[in-house]
Amino acid sequence: MTEPTSTQGNSPDLAPFATPDVLRIANASGFYGDRFDALREMLTGGPLDIVTGDYLAELTMLILGRDRQKNPASGYAKTFLRQLEEGLGLAHERGVKIVANAGGLNPAGLAAAVTELAARVGVPVRVAHVEGDDLLTPGHTWGEGVLTANAYLGGAGIAECLRAGADVVVTGRVTDAALVTGPAAAHFGWDMKDLDALAGAVVAGHVLECGTQATGGNYSFFGAHDVRRPGFPLAELHADGTAVITKHPGTGGVVDIGTVTAQLLYETGGARYAGPDVTARLDTVRLTQDGPDRVRIAGVRGEAPPPTLKVGLNRIGGWRNEIVFVLTGLDIDAKARLVREQVEDAFARADRAPAYIRWELARTDRADADTEETASALLRLVVRDSDPDAVGRAVSAAAVELALGSYPGFHVTAPPGKGAPYGVFEAAYVDAAEVPHAAVLPDGTRVPAPTPVRTRPLEPVPPPPLPELLPAGPTRRAPIGLVAGARSGDKGGDANVGVWVRTDEAWRWLAHQLTVDLFRQLLPETADLPVTRDILPNLRALNFTVHGLLGEGVAAQARFDPQAKALGEWLRSRHADIPEALL
Repeated sequence: MTEPTSTQGNSPDLAPFATPDVLRIANASGFYGDRFDALREMLTGGPLDIVTGDYLAELTMLILGRDRQKNPASGYAKTFLRQLEEGLGLAHERGVKIVANAGGLNPAGLAAAVTELAARVGVPVRVAHVEGDDLLTPGHTWGEGVLTANAYLGGAGIAECLRAGADVVVTGRVTDAALVTGPAAAHFGWDMKDLDALAGAVVAGHVLECGTQATGGNYSFFGAHDVRRPGFPLAELHADGTAVITKHPGTGGVVDIGTVTAQLLYETGGARYAGPDVTARLDTVRLTQDGPDRVRIAGVRGEAPPPTLKVGLNRIGGWRNEIVFVLTGLDIDAKARLVREQVEDAFARADRAPAYIRWELARTDRADADTEETASALLRLVVRDSDPDAVGRAVSAAAVELALGSYPGFHVTAPPGKGAPYGVFEAAYVDAAEVPHAAVLPDGTRVPAPTPVRTRPLEPVPPPPLPELLPAGPTRRAPIGLVAGARSGDKGGDANVGVWVRTDEAWRWLAHQLTVDLFRQLLPETADLPVTRDILPNLRALNFTVHGLLGEGVAAQARFDPQAKALGEWLRSRHADIPEALL
């Protein structure tokens, strides 16, 4: 990657793009199950140097862990292989290198499968992989029932593979941004001392990692744009770490400061965004519109990374079952109370009641409704236990036996089942020096990845000064979302909500108005939980972290919205006193 490619096929509109000063990196997958034809779209839609794919998430690692239990030769994202059946030839014709974390729990197995596929389809490519993240090995004790234990690696191993001439690099659990920092370091010749440049690449990688979330997908202000089929994003990276986020010409969606801000806030915490290569200071990020569908990222400062690496642990937490009772028409609360008392009485008479019982009544009904569905509310029962019988036969019997002896109109959304295992995610931390991060080059040579020159313990950034308060004036009670956008997500058992506004005047209101106390009032679920507020003035944004909202993580499904994807939209729908000048 140190030299520009000399050819990318015969098509003049796909001429070589890479120069010593610019590298064009695209994303073609934001999760395992993303748009299947995105790889082809990105390879044929315009010039590229690198195309990346992010296939891993906390829940994905659990799914792959269960796959590996059944078949030790599995453990990687099979979709990636099917995409390569066509994409590999296209990439080779155009001189585009492919970097993906689809290796999951078995990057060596996926690398071998890619090599076999290349031989079968007649495409001469050099395949390398990165390993060392899997810590489910002797010498590490993670506790009972742990299926996966994977350290989040940086981009140094990817860079070594590309420097050795790899055309395809597959990894296991690396940070999402590592798919960009690795290629950028290889191309520009950065080393572990180039902290600002690496931090810029981390920010660009974070914007790209979730695919079309950067181009109008899941965007609060979607109504102003055509987002029926948003194109996937790409970044034009420069040697100093600055970048321009854009997309292929003619594709759907939009790239503007709002879409990029939304993705920057997604699943982040404080102003220090820590990673294995560098800690990026999100409070230094500056965004400017660089033309239609072009947003420039500049000013990013980097600090030495922490001395530890995060390790994601997944284990089977027990068994789970769910029944949703439909309550129609009048006396909804009384009907809910009756069936709840009946079910809990049945549990009391059973040999063993489930260890965890949770009821939620969703008042989806409305008065004088003109359809039966809109006249109905949903009462959701969730049970969990270490014994499958406690959530299976006992729960099914308790519900079924009420069919003719409970509230009028009794029915459920689906027949009760026997329950299913659920997962639990935990984060642990290990000394980075204990993790054998290595690149396995195309010729099979195993090379240790470079390590940071120095480290720095992670500390919160002191709150910056707030902007001048907006002058007093008339206000109106209205939804916050008329002024502010939001994006929310999960990190293990925690949830984050990033909130931003589009004007300096709105920022002068938001920074003072949306305090932790008001946040808790607007979202009563958070009232008894620790909530942290971080201030990012350059982005006109606040980022709230709600600790413990998601219990034991997405796989435990402890909450109606287990990944907190809509938590921000709930916040936007809540009413506050907003200055009329902003409305």
